[in-house]
Amino acid sequence: MRFIDACNRRPVDKTPVWFMRQAGRSLPEYRRLRESNDILQAIKNPEIAYEITMQPVRRHKVDAAILFSDIIVPLAALDPTMTIVPGKGPVISKPFRSSSDLSRLRQLEPTEDIPYVIETVKELAKSPVPLIGFAGAPFTLASYLIEGGPSRDHRNTKALMAQDPVLFEKLLDILAGITLTFLKTQIDAGAQAIQLFDSWVGTLSEYHYRKHILRTTQAILGAIEVPTIHYSLGTSHLLSAIVETQPSVLSLDWRVPLLRTRSDFGDRFAIQGNLDPTILLAPSQIINKEVNRTLEEAGTAPGYIFNLGHGVLPETDPQVLTNIVEWVHEYGLSGDSLSGDSLSGESSSPVPSGCSDGS
Repeated sequence: MRFIDACNRRPVDKTPVWFMRQAGRSLPEYRRLRESNDILQAIKNPEIAYEITMQPVRRHKVDAAILFSDIIVPLAALDPTMTIVPGKGPVISKPFRSSSDLSRLRQLEPTEDIPYVIETVKELAKSPVPLIGFAGAPFTLASYLIEGGPSRDHRNTKALMAQDPVLFEKLLDILAGITLTFLKTQIDAGAQAIQLFDSWVGTLSEYHYRKHILRTTQAILGAIEVPTIHYSLGTSHLLSAIVETQPSVLSLDWRVPLLRTRSDFGDRFAIQGNLDPTILLAPSQIINKEVNRTLEEAGTAPGYIFNLGHGVLPETDPQVLTNIVEWVHEYGLSGDSLSGDSLSGESSSPVPSGCSDGS
């Protein structure tokens, strides 16, 4: 399988492609399926979760499926006050503020707490493409618990980290155990790779990352025996520390220089990324140039996976994604110098005529 080969920095016949948040959001068939189910209901229904996971595989011909789930699934199974509010994201009605709140968490019992995840993954493991399982990293999960929901500056999280580092470390350790169990459960059920999302860790300095975060992330990734992907957002300043977590694959957001990262770390880690997802809403000429620039920077050495630097935006035209997959498969390993001008015209453009605005 070319995706697994790329994770392991082995030669591949074509550059593998998948997209974060490919399961849902931009797909009309996903929206139809979700009309009568909120996201947690859909996740808890193995038949629906299976279908949503496979929709982009059928439509786009991507090289990997990623489980339709959410990073708060294990927390919601343990604390009924945790939920997902449409248009807002994960929300907890009683945020964590003191040591007494730790009693609201316990270690995950997969067969009792998340049997639907096990059932879904077992069915998906039979599909023709590898399945990526995933989980939220402890800091990102902690930020939701402490803030009560999404936050721009994570002020309460960082304040607790500074004021009561012992409590903060205890919370991270508990969450690390939950995360590791959640990941191993998916692997035992058939997931062939995992991605750890530390979406909000970019709010920290390198000093605080090394002091509070590095240890738990190393422990999680070091305990996994399938290929591991580490994804974080806004962490250019943390990259030298993040590489010490030793993932199989560094997944980059669009702000991290792909060419330099491939040059610096391409012989140690596979690299994934990192097209800005907003580019897919632009006219076709711009998408062409940016896709080709990404491929040029990635080069032809083993160990590269084409992806976005963040998740697919709901407004994205699905045909744009389909055409990008076709283009990357055809030209990703060509080694040719690709310019935007060379892709003008319907026959060679990765975006469809008449759909270039992504609507």
